[in-house]
Amino acid sequence: MSKLNIAVHTPARLGEGPSWDAEHNRLLWVDIESYKVHVYDPQTGQDQAYDVGEHVGAVVPYRGDEVVVALRSGFHTYHLSTGELKPIVDPESDKVTNRFNDGKCDSLGRFWAGTMSLHDESKAGSLYCLEEGKPVRTMVRDVSTSNGLGWSPDEQTMYYIDTPTRSIDRFDFDLAAGEITNRTSVISVPEDFGFPDGMTVDSEGMLWVAHWGGARVTRWNPHNGELLEQIEVPADQVTSCCFGGPDLEDLYITTARIGISEERLVETPDAGSVFVIRPGVKGQKTHAYGRVHQAD
Repeated sequence: MSKLNIAVHTPARLGEGPSWDAEHNRLLWVDIESYKVHVYDPQTGQDQAYDVGEHVGAVVPYRGDEVVVALRSGFHTYHLSTGELKPIVDPESDKVTNRFNDGKCDSLGRFWAGTMSLHDESKAGSLYCLEEGKPVRTMVRDVSTSNGLGWSPDEQTMYYIDTPTRSIDRFDFDLAAGEITNRTSVISVPEDFGFPDGMTVDSEGMLWVAHWGGARVTRWNPHNGELLEQIEVPADQVTSCCFGGPDLEDLYITTARIGISEERLVETPDAGSVFVIRPGVKGQKTHAYGRVHQAD
């Protein structure tokens, strides 16, 4: 495993939702509380921020300079060059105190993303599935903080985190139908690890989990619940992670500054930055939205 480095040195308030845009060899990520979509180019080291005007929980590649974002007001396309924001659908137009949080696409380009309360209300959110040209579907109800998502390499299993439960759950996944069944808990995260937040699944089917309040990323075997590795991160609020780079060997890790005392921020000045490490295992590709745009 290589040394942990800073990829983007920035005081993000709530860095989240990293996804690798393979078409352009760049990292997409968001700062939820600053209403920003970020685009980081590892070749140049440049990070460009785009203000989308409201809470943005997740961003995924779409086509060219268009991305799809999950905003407080629902799913939209966003054009990075022109700044044009086009609504797709808002499944929670009646829930003004909710916002979208984490999300990502399956290999057929369906965008799975979930919501949470802005006021810490329990079980106020849901997990949704947006498929191009079809009505949005509600997949899981009574969610408190919809967070990490990922799929096994054989695409028969979907993993999911509702943060306050401290549980990492698995579903049987039907790729063709886009259906999930048989929810069970596979890992219970110890209290001293903080709360499980964002997640990614590597090419060996192991889970990489970011820990809010835990200053770490962990690697787990979902088949037996074994903790395999830990990466210490010099930021208490570790929010998510994803694999990127031309060979998917780089693990990008997002962090946040909110909820940390001024005294603690002096001790952890890099909180809010995006970190990168080569853990010695490859990830799976980030899928773009919309099946017709898949380049397999």
